[in-house]
Amino acid sequence: MNPKARFNATYLIFAFFLVILFHEAWMQYTRVAHIPYSEFQKLLQENKIAEVVINDSQIVGTLKETEKKEKKQFATNRVEPEIAKILDQHGIKYSRLVENTLMRDILSWILPVFVFFGLWMLLMRRMGGRGGMGGGLMSVGQSRAKIYVEKDTKTTFKDVAGVEEAKEELKEVVDFLKDPKSFGRLGARVPKGVLLVGPPGTGKTLFAKAVAGEAGVPFFSISGSEFVEMFVGVGAARVRDLFEQARKKAPCIIFIDELDALGRARSAGGFSAGNDEKEQTLNQLLVELDGFDSSSGIVVLAATNRPEILDPALLRAGRFDRQILVDRPDKKGRLEILQVHSGKIKLDPTVSLEQVASLTPGFTGADLANLANEAALVATRRKAEQVTLSDFTAAIERMVAGLEKKNRLLSPLERKVVAHHEMGHALVAFALPGSDPVHKVSIIPRGMGALGYTLQRPAEDRYLMTLNELKNKMAVLLGGRAAEKLIFNHFSTGAADDISRATDIARNMAMRYGMDSHLGSVTYDNETGGFLGGAGVNPFQYRRYSEDTAREIDVSVKETVNQAFQTALGIVEENQTILEKGAAMLLEKETLTEEELKLLFTDLKGNENA
Repeated sequence: MNPKARFNATYLIFAFFLVILFHEAWMQYTRVAHIPYSEFQKLLQENKIAEVVINDSQIVGTLKETEKKEKKQFATNRVEPEIAKILDQHGIKYSRLVENTLMRDILSWILPVFVFFGLWMLLMRRMGGRGGMGGGLMSVGQSRAKIYVEKDTKTTFKDVAGVEEAKEELKEVVDFLKDPKSFGRLGARVPKGVLLVGPPGTGKTLFAKAVAGEAGVPFFSISGSEFVEMFVGVGAARVRDLFEQARKKAPCIIFIDELDALGRARSAGGFSAGNDEKEQTLNQLLVELDGFDSSSGIVVLAATNRPEILDPALLRAGRFDRQILVDRPDKKGRLEILQVHSGKIKLDPTVSLEQVASLTPGFTGADLANLANEAALVATRRKAEQVTLSDFTAAIERMVAGLEKKNRLLSPLERKVVAHHEMGHALVAFALPGSDPVHKVSIIPRGMGALGYTLQRPAEDRYLMTLNELKNKMAVLLGGRAAEKLIFNHFSTGAADDISRATDIARNMAMRYGMDSHLGSVTYDNETGGFLGGAGVNPFQYRRYSEDTAREIDVSVKETVNQAFQTALGIVEENQTILEKGAAMLLEKETLTEEELKLLFTDLKGNENA
């Protein structure tokens, strides 16, 4: 039965009973004459009453004889005899007012019925409904995927820039969704599943929406974590429901974001207790991926930044056939992404986006979008009409080094130590060949604990580093500590992060890169390193080498770091005059640009052994 029709029938029944009650009351009112109790007393004395019926508060009676205009039946409200006797003595006309309880009596038995009926209807709707604020009890097994139709998915490949190889791969999927029959005329089939792999912020979700926007088909979007609930079996039921909905709307795209939340390798880490629910959900997904025909027009897209922990059964042929790497963009890609985002802000015509792209190696698409927004905010704060290159530089500094802490006051000695420390970094970087260019040096505190910073950005994208380049990088990191040792003959806590980073480089040289002659070309790194640099599957680390080898590794790391420190110390000693001059300039101006540093370091002596 239609709920709307049932709702109208309820109103009709209520109105019917209400009409009957009013009709009965009206008939009673028109048939009986209501008289005051004093008049009843008078009629009683005159012996004009034939009979009466008495209840707790009312007397209903019949007159013996009446005139034509008068009613034969009457009713009056009883009054206490003591009061009536007193009132009669004074000749007062009196009656008793009785409260009408009709409506109260009606509500006392009708209202609870309607309240109960309303609660019952609400409960049934919550139990049987789909969605709502918390979802119904009977809908826990239904998919929570958001469905976007063609008009809602306005993202296209024009909104995606910087990763042309991935775009070309996904264009095949679009062609198939537009015309599945002609695409397979030679017997080829489209991949059932496409896994987008890449670091966070590279645009994997944006790619999936662009595919749906280009193909103009329904787009089912759901996160891997939404399959998991507290109830056993809910995840598997939601997977079934999701694919059932997709079959009804084919051709379509199913997009599962953060697949690693759902597809983690079964019994990973040697523990299986408590993972049964996730394993059931994963098993159901594997069955569904095998269960639909690739010619039906359903394409499953998934995204993850941790492919190394996915179950191997997910990645086999016939399920996620194709893996597309959505990596951090190169310089050309960053330029294309900046062109997309700069169209949304008022850009100064003199701004060179290519220069901005060269200053942002390692930035993802999300980072570049945030950079454009931060640059616009910087320009807004200084009440400018357009965004200039200096605004982009300030935004890069804010993203890389943190927010300026101008209110953090340092003592004169601390400022002097920080100035020599930062100038030590810059001096060693300029002296050593192949080091990343120094763009700015500042002693203005930034971020959580940085009391100053030296901003270095590589001139080009680098994918390999040689042994000498790694040693030079370590020397630059330890240049600040070397300057403190030379000028003040003591060490401070300000070099803690520099030492940590230099030690990591030295340990990787010994354990991963095979760059130590004593240890040989052998890797001792037992970490199951992630494909994207994340943590491995097994949290329990074990050592695959002897105590003697461990000692050799420790000695190698110590010697490598010490050699880098001695290199940095030799450079600052040889150029002590320039170091102190630069520190004085830094104390005066607080910030030195690349041009000012180049003028300062014109007579700099480099390290011949570097």
